[in-house]
Amino acid sequence: MTHVESAEVAGGRLGAVLSASRTPGPVFLAPDGPWLATTLDQARRVLADPATFDFPGNVSRGSDLSGSIADTRSGHHVYAALRPEDVARGMAVFVAEWDLAVADAAGDRLSASGATVDLMDLLRRPVARSTCAAVLPDAARDDRTTIADQVLAWIDALAPVISAPRPPHRWSRARRRELRARIALEQSIETSGCVDETSRVLATMLAAGVQVPIAAGAWLLVRLAAHPGVDVDPDHAVWETLRLSPPTWITARLAVRDVRLGEAEVPGGSLVFVSPLLLGRLTELVPGTDEGLRAFDPTRWATGEMRPGAWLPFGAGPHACPGRTLGFAMLRHLAAWSGDHDIVLAAPVRHDQGRGIAPDPALVTIRSEEGAR
Repeated sequence: MTHVESAEVAGGRLGAVLSASRTPGPVFLAPDGPWLATTLDQARRVLADPATFDFPGNVSRGSDLSGSIADTRSGHHVYAALRPEDVARGMAVFVAEWDLAVADAAGDRLSASGATVDLMDLLRRPVARSTCAAVLPDAARDDRTTIADQVLAWIDALAPVISAPRPPHRWSRARRRELRARIALEQSIETSGCVDETSRVLATMLAAGVQVPIAAGAWLLVRLAAHPGVDVDPDHAVWETLRLSPPTWITARLAVRDVRLGEAEVPGGSLVFVSPLLLGRLTELVPGTDEGLRAFDPTRWATGEMRPGAWLPFGAGPHACPGRTLGFAMLRHLAAWSGDHDIVLAAPVRHDQGRGIAPDPALVTIRSEEGAR
């Protein structure tokens, strides 16, 4: 039977984090570090105290942070959360673009034999254009479309830089390709003439705001496809997906001085990891047993016994995800949309750990309910 691989058997860094000791911690992931926060209190402390726990680098795995202007030690920018009107504008674009993407990919097969699609590809255009509509409200539509395409191009160019075992040399082919893509994006943002932030700040915000919802949306739909015919509440399905497969499943901070964290003395200069994926396996945060928390079960949230989201899928503190409301709205729309379609997995799904975690492959076969009858 086609299924979704459990993160517990994925291996790599993912497996190391989930197999780490659940002692009060924090704990070492390796003999010489890094540290891993093992409780919600530790995670909140690390994420909410940028004066003590700072970012270790930037999105391009370089050290040039001159484009950001915030007051944390490294200069990482603190992004303002999207306003309700921004979210509404972005969602209007997402709904329209998603319908177009499905129609383009499936055509007449949607109501007949069904169409097999790659969700990681299918979600790219709707998410990118929606995010640009929300973040760039005054840009002309054609400019937003160009910028959305260039955001996707930069994300693609970043892939080999981020996934490389060591940061590529500045004159390597991968680094030069990434630089060209970033410069093209920043120039388009500047020439749009309707932004208050620097082009580098907005480019980084757009890249994060596009890459993460693509992976989250793909995880949501492959998990629903693995349970065909099950009627679920869209909100509960979204929260359960963000618990089992938060695309930003781990984030790092650098202790800028010696600090006591939980039961340990963490030396200055140490890396400390926070993992929403690990926190989402804690029975004090999620209803269920240790064994039961490995399974996808949206109904666990129907009782109202615990508040969903306590495992920090959108982060916490000044660097919490500024687009969380838009991202959740996109996912909720996808969950509701799936209720009107017959979706089944077309291949077993594993965890791609190259950039965050993404389903690999994210292949599903889609038919409308009329075509499935």
